[in-house]
Amino acid sequence: MRRRKTTGRLRIKAMAVLLLVAAVVACAPGRGYEALLVLADIAAAGGDSRLQRRTAPPQRRTIEFAVEGRAYNGDLYLPAAVRAGVVLVPGLAEGGKDDPRLVAFATTLARARFAVLVPDLAELRRLRVSPDNIIEVADAFSWLSEQPELSPAGRAGLVAFSYAAGPALLAALEEPIRERVRFILAVGGYHDLRRVLKFLTTGFYRVADEERYRKPEAYGRWAFLITNAEHMSDPRDRTLVARLGERRQADADAPVDDLLAELTPAGLAIWNFVTNTDPGRVAPLLAALPEEILEEMTALNLAGRDMSRLRAQVLLLHGYEDPMIPFSESLALAGALPEDRVQLFLVHGLQHVDIEPGLPDRWRLWRVVRAFLAARDGVL
Repeated sequence: MRRRKTTGRLRIKAMAVLLLVAAVVACAPGRGYEALLVLADIAAAGGDSRLQRRTAPPQRRTIEFAVEGRAYNGDLYLPAAVRAGVVLVPGLAEGGKDDPRLVAFATTLARARFAVLVPDLAELRRLRVSPDNIIEVADAFSWLSEQPELSPAGRAGLVAFSYAAGPALLAALEEPIRERVRFILAVGGYHDLRRVLKFLTTGFYRVADEERYRKPEAYGRWAFLITNAEHMSDPRDRTLVARLGERRQADADAPVDDLLAELTPAGLAIWNFVTNTDPGRVAPLLAALPEEILEEMTALNLAGRDMSRLRAQVLLLHGYEDPMIPFSESLALAGALPEDRVQLFLVHGLQHVDIEPGLPDRWRLWRVVRAFLAARDGVL
């Protein structure tokens, strides 16, 4: 969801969307035209758009709610008229629910007549995904779906980006809400965390029987160090591993010999894993990681799960050039889901969750938005 372009350039992109899809929309008014307005509003990145001129500003208010004694807070975005409810799971960002990109996206959804609940999830603000997020997302959805005014006729779903897509999908498998989750939109998500880590450290990923390479975003490997430092059993390792990640995150060529010299074998194991670039060594180096890290990965992994139990209609969106999670993960996830409950959209120009589509793929993005609005209306 990062946007590096200026607002002016994004407005030009929004106009290009209008020109590209206008002929189709002219033949298919209604939801198709609304999808065009929503896509243009996303491209406007908070700037002026036709959707904003046609709709009243949504209300945004902080709320507190509880499920079975577990207390939460979050932001609720309310349009003038609600067609469906959605829990928007924040990504890995220190701003959490207050991240400007997330606020802009939630506001767009509200203008599209979704009641949007954005829970405040502390672990995601600390830039780590935790198995605890599964029950947190399930609770947020449970509360939202039990408010008739926020989920008319039971129409309610989930939206999640990147690594947050895993807990969202796992939450949707939980018995208390499984039958109630009508739809899920997952952008840049994963299927097998082991394959994702192979890509983050070596750049290699597999599509069918073909091994491919793309330079991964270095941020990912250092974030892995920082977020997993707390799993080190030795207190000294916890400090050193976090410092290693922070130092290399600030400067990829920063010297680290002083820190490495003080690590225990367990600390060296995680360092050796994140700095390895040989795909043939990934499996043994992964197996040598602290048990707590491996257990958490297993708890968050989608690979090996019975995804046929999912009742929701799932929309998967992924960029071919994703430098954090390869598009092959959404391909694999689509293959694991029931064929009649999943739609996969692969696009060029979508950098992980950064919406910067190239001109040829705006058509596909429009189709995603149109399908999402169809889910809102209960006709997906």
